[in-house]
Amino acid sequence: MDNEKLKAEAQKALDAGDLEKAKGLLAQIRANKEQEETQAQLKTELEDELKGLGASDEPKTEPETEEPTEPTEPEKDKEPEEKEEIPPIPPKKDEKKKEKENRSMEVILDDKKTNETRSINQFIRTKGEKRDGLTTVDAEAVIPIDRITKPEKQPETVVDLRQQVGRVPVTTGTGSYPILKANKNKMIAVAELVKNPALANPEFTKVKYEIETYRGYIPVSQEALDDSDVDLAGLVAEHIQRQSLNTSNAAIAAKLQTATAVSVTGIDDLKDIVNVKIDPAYAIKFVASQSFFNELDKMKDNDGRYLLQQDVTVASGYKLLGRELVVMADDVIGTAVGDKVAFIGDPSLFAKYFDRQQASVRWVDNDVYGQLLAGFVRFDVEVADTAAGFYVTLGPKA
Repeated sequence: MDNEKLKAEAQKALDAGDLEKAKGLLAQIRANKEQEETQAQLKTELEDELKGLGASDEPKTEPETEEPTEPTEPEKDKEPEEKEEIPPIPPKKDEKKKEKENRSMEVILDDKKTNETRSINQFIRTKGEKRDGLTTVDAEAVIPIDRITKPEKQPETVVDLRQQVGRVPVTTGTGSYPILKANKNKMIAVAELVKNPALANPEFTKVKYEIETYRGYIPVSQEALDDSDVDLAGLVAEHIQRQSLNTSNAAIAAKLQTATAVSVTGIDDLKDIVNVKIDPAYAIKFVASQSFFNELDKMKDNDGRYLLQQDVTVASGYKLLGRELVVMADDVIGTAVGDKVAFIGDPSLFAKYFDRQQASVRWVDNDVYGQLLAGFVRFDVEVADTAAGFYVTLGPKA
């Protein structure tokens, strides 16, 4: 079998992971190359020697003034001895062999230029001496069976209710937060130079809070971190942060659900809440479930125009009755899938998010040869102003 076929067979063996077969084929290729090189080297040296002998005869010719004479018997005997002499093989022959062997290996590697294949070929060629870029166990090469691809995230809507309610940083585990009640008092008209009457004192409501700690960790093996194509630690840390967000969203939504309950059947009932039932001083917005949003999206006015408006000036991208509309999953702002519910009012004044501390940490655990990626968050959510909103359920028209 010629070297080209041997190269093809060796490449197939490498791709299949049959290292012994590939090693044998490579040895055969080397032997064939060495034989060809030896013959070619010998041929080249003989040709060079013959040319050298022919050139050396010219200066040895007798001058023209002397008559040529026939060579004596000893001289005739010397000629064949000089022709039969073959110079020794140059000492750099081994270096040339190595260069040609390396070139022959490069030809094989050109068919599949991956780091694993190059490293495995180098491992075989050097008989295990070079292991750069190759995982080895007990001096044996580890062939990767499969390569981990980048995980594909499922799309998900992320609404952070901490940005909707009032966020209050605190430095203690328990305490109270003063809320100044709406001032509806008036001054009294008095005559000139009459003593000033006392004005009504400001009224405060104290909102008590008690911080809760939510925490946990996810163990990740060092092998998984080493073998992953992506920043696995970063993905797990992001996963923990999302769990933290889900935790705070659930706590805030539970407080929004305690607002005064109101049932509505159409757009006119919603207008009554926005225009009459809530003081115009509040910055009203809708925090609605998907099912509630779906019904709103179908509503039209008397001229057949849809009531829900798209507006790029607000974060959610939608407005209803001139107010921002934030859409959340049914089972977050509600209790189950299909709930047509919404908080209508000013969530920043209705509820307060008392933020004590949030962080995520990472440390190495030598006992399991891995990393424990941990996250914790400390907060409390309390209702601050019950007049700031309503919890609305959309029902069918009578």
